[in-house]
Amino acid sequence: MFEVRLHGRGGQGVVTAAELLSVAAFDEGRHAQAFPSFGSERMGAPVASFCRIAEAEIRLREPIVAPDALIIQDPTLFHSVDVFAGLKDTGYLLVNSVRTPAALGIADIAARLPVGHVRCLPAGDIAQRHIGRPLPNAALLGGFAAMTGVVGLDAVLKAIRARFAGATGAANAAAAQEAFAAVKEAATC
Repeated sequence: MFEVRLHGRGGQGVVTAAELLSVAAFDEGRHAQAFPSFGSERMGAPVASFCRIAEAEIRLREPIVAPDALIIQDPTLFHSVDVFAGLKDTGYLLVNSVRTPAALGIADIAARLPVGHVRCLPAGDIAQRHIGRPLPNAALLGGFAAMTGVVGLDAVLKAIRARFAGATGAANAAAAQEAFAAVKEAATC
């Protein structure tokens, strides 16, 4: 089983990202589940969402405490939430930022992960160009597909287009494609 924990703030599409990831995995013939963790907080409050992907039926329902991958939509959470808790030493870390891990103050965490398992991706900037708003979720899913290979880009694009109709779906798909290409071409950080 591959477990992904996503962190962001209310209104950034953290819950939608987990759902899209699970739909992409399901479309590829695997079992998947996605669920959020949040209270009655307002927009902008910290939100976590979870996605499990497996070849067999998934019976677990509890939050993910030892993720294989972390997707961080808002790096300002580093100072208020322990987003790195439980990340496996073989895990993946994808952060929505133009800054390096050292500039973000997470060089020690990045150093303990395998080469190629850490990426900083300006997903908000990519989304702004394509969608007109800095909603990083679709772009981060494209980057996740490129970095991990856990799901394919075609499945991610299909999930995005199924969720969002017309021009919105096309714009989000374009953001995911650009992010996928950026991660594939990027130097290891």
